[in-house]
Amino acid sequence: MNLHPKVALLQLSNFASGLGNSIIMITIPWLILEKTDSPSFAGLVAAVSVLPGLLISPIAGWLVDHLGRRAVSIGADVLSSISVMAFPIIAASFGLSNLSILLIALIGAIFDPAGYTARRTLLTDVSKASNMELDRLNGIHDGFLGVAWIFGPAVGAWLISSVGAINSFWVSAGLFLVAAIAISVLKVGDSGKEARELIESTGEKSERGIRIGFQVLWQDKLLRTITISVLIIAGVYLPTESVVLPTYFEDINNPAGLGLVISALAAGSAVTAFGYGWISERISRKNLARITLVGSAISIIPMALLPSLPILVTAAFFLGLSWGPFNPLISSLIQTRVPADQHGRVFGVQTSVFYAAPPLGMVLTGLSIESYGVESTYLALALILSTTALLALLTKSLRSDF
Repeated sequence: MNLHPKVALLQLSNFASGLGNSIIMITIPWLILEKTDSPSFAGLVAAVSVLPGLLISPIAGWLVDHLGRRAVSIGADVLSSISVMAFPIIAASFGLSNLSILLIALIGAIFDPAGYTARRTLLTDVSKASNMELDRLNGIHDGFLGVAWIFGPAVGAWLISSVGAINSFWVSAGLFLVAAIAISVLKVGDSGKEARELIESTGEKSERGIRIGFQVLWQDKLLRTITISVLIIAGVYLPTESVVLPTYFEDINNPAGLGLVISALAAGSAVTAFGYGWISERISRKNLARITLVGSAISIIPMALLPSLPILVTAAFFLGLSWGPFNPLISSLIQTRVPADQHGRVFGVQTSVFYAAPPLGMVLTGLSIESYGVESTYLALALILSTTALLALLTKSLRSDF
């Protein structure tokens, strides 16, 4: 794949940050389970570490629109690197306690949403600078993120088994620095800033408040329906990756199996994300949303039955394949329906909304596993996700053309 240098730099940052986060995603729960053997505490840490995203994302979106897209992206990745280094440093200096693990995870999670939001807003600028169609670039962006999640869990599992969970954090810290350096080298315009200056040059007043992100998502019926649907789906699905699957594979002492399943999910997602540009030219957005929701509802049921590893990996791949086009589809909808000077705040609020449900889901999932077991909990989560996806298809906004 020949990429324009500016596209390549953005995707290097996207890939490096995604790889660092995907390693951390399985390393932290594995570290907790090694030390405490408590799925409920693993769920609590996962839940609490999501809270900063809920609170910080709207502010991060505001910063993106006002300080600049590149500045926020670079700063977020540098701070993420420093926070990740705290795990091995504190482990060597004082030893890790449950409280210190919780606090470090909480601090580290403050910076991820800002970097994620900033890179999303940079897509329109890189598209303009590289003359690449925005739909295609959206797909490539989510495809590279998916590739990072293919290799990240496998790399994380290998690091856990070879150098230990604590030393794995040095690798993630280095990857966040790579992400920051790539954006510092990337030189593109800032369409959000340009749009704001154009509005103000005509004597009109640009909307500068944080609340505009909430207003746009609520007043646009289509974006509202999609956001609420994904909010519920994320609240049900994310606990499966952060609590259910780590607990299941830790019980059978198979970190490589956990890496394979999560990598299969990411692989399927990467295939259809990379293909989003091609797919969007042949399938309407309305039908693509339908295919995504139906495919996800069907694919998760076999996974919840926890079959043999080859079948579990195959089902995970098809779930990822079904869900892959959804993120670039959401990006395209925001980019085409929202003014450029508001992109950061809308992406930021949407990220915040997606963080809202998982904390409660993670805590309840951990408690459910301890009370009813992994199998019953996973099946219940799968049924809730499937029902939500199918109900979303009945809403008026998803039945209309968009």
